[in-house]
Amino acid sequence: MANKSLFSSLTSKFARADTVNKAGGRAYQFTPKHALAQIAATGTFNGVFYASAESQLDEVRKLVDKVDDDLFLAKLAVYSRQRAAMKDMPAALLVILSTRDTELMHRVFDRVIDNGRMLRTAFQMIRSGQFGRNSLSSSLQRAFQRWLNDASVSKLLSASIGHDPSLRDVLRLARPTPQDNERRALYGWLTDKDVASWAPATEADLPMQVQKLLAFRRADNVQAQGALAEKLQVRWDLLADAALGPNVWKAIARQMGPQALRMNLNTLLRQGVLNDRKMVKYVANRLADVDEIRRSRQFPYQFLAAYLNASDEVPHQIKTALHQAAEIACGNVPALPGPVVIGLDTSGSMSCPASGWRGRGATSRMRCVDVAALFAAAILRKNPDSVVIPFDHQAYSARIDPSDSILSLAKRLSRFGGGGTDCSLPLRVANEQLRKRSFAGCVLVSDNESWIGTGRYGTTGVLSEWQTFVRNQSRNRFADPKLVCIDIQPYGDSQAPGRNDILNVGGFNDSVFNVVSSFLSDDAGGFVAEVEAIEL
Repeated sequence: MANKSLFSSLTSKFARADTVNKAGGRAYQFTPKHALAQIAATGTFNGVFYASAESQLDEVRKLVDKVDDDLFLAKLAVYSRQRAAMKDMPAALLVILSTRDTELMHRVFDRVIDNGRMLRTAFQMIRSGQFGRNSLSSSLQRAFQRWLNDASVSKLLSASIGHDPSLRDVLRLARPTPQDNERRALYGWLTDKDVASWAPATEADLPMQVQKLLAFRRADNVQAQGALAEKLQVRWDLLADAALGPNVWKAIARQMGPQALRMNLNTLLRQGVLNDRKMVKYVANRLADVDEIRRSRQFPYQFLAAYLNASDEVPHQIKTALHQAAEIACGNVPALPGPVVIGLDTSGSMSCPASGWRGRGATSRMRCVDVAALFAAAILRKNPDSVVIPFDHQAYSARIDPSDSILSLAKRLSRFGGGGTDCSLPLRVANEQLRKRSFAGCVLVSDNESWIGTGRYGTTGVLSEWQTFVRNQSRNRFADPKLVCIDIQPYGDSQAPGRNDILNVGGFNDSVFNVVSSFLSDDAGGFVAEVEAIEL
């Protein structure tokens, strides 16, 4: 028989678009599993450019009803938490799983509920009644009790930060049985002794960590508080309200890990910590600690978020440290098997906050276009022969300065465009202007809501241009190029159908780099396969 990759039917190469996207353009509908995985990796239950929070919730419920594979739901809950670093979606999937398969729910509970915030989020979703229950079932109560009894003192203290619901609410309904007087006293202190069985314990029975925390809060002078703060191994939030000035805040800052420092630069600025040159140097050194960044395998995303959110008054030395840290983190980005065309969507809808609109004061300054630009810049830094093509309804020529830092490069790339969306443009430019160059494939970073331009035989413009790209590359070094569509918003459709040479992946988290690298290297079968590869 003749080579099927060369003589396959036009139908397989030019699959007709089967849906219309939110922007009114041709698109390809994901399968229910893929659509649910995409929402799990990108959805935040906050309003985005083309979808409200309510419509996202409705879509999740509809997709869950169509996916009858409970094992997949369990794996997806773990994936969305551990790989995609999401918060709301894994908790929602866990609650849904508790109504369908309690055994699987117990198997993944501790991997999804890995801190107190996640515990309170799951509790909030249960009480809301949005997923078929509004109280703790006996099975869920056992899971909550197990988590509370197994949690360390530090973990419970961290869980006590926040309200609506509070840890006090969780404890009062879960009613874990204390194993000793110390835990009984701790539960009593966390709930103001509302539960009679926890009341007999006294303050002397409290864990030493809590006793020191109480001593810190009662201290009436800076010296005493500062000495206690340097010894306390608790989250800085527990000390903040009682801190008696900049010197105490300096002691608190020295107890913060690199992540807490990175996320609270503006707080340290307000509290006068960064008025001290020695503290500025200390914070900068912690942020750009090479060993810490490589050990924790941090990617540039976290440092861009810190850079964008940092106040103008944050010292230049610290902002320089963020640039240095992002450069170091680029070493954690995997290399691709060859240069690629990187399509960077800079259209108007990409100005939406990456995690959705969350209300005044809570909405992230990180926009979808910032995330996309960082992806492009990080891939380019590790694969310098690649080509970045920003686009909206037209393609732009991006002049790249190799001496630019990764954050400056991302910032400059994000300034292009602002118009409509034609996702086929990067491929069209490659086909018309770069056809003699060899590429291992193309990576499109977009919200996929393309509405300008159509392809042949009822296809999208992206698929039509991709077939031309494949034909052109067959004459060059890479005979089997791959197309990766990175979707950073939860809309449930794409501009190209999933198949052996096309991967649709959802998410704006750092694990996407590894997924893209694996696919281009023929080491992975697709986005859903990544989820199904999770071991329980």
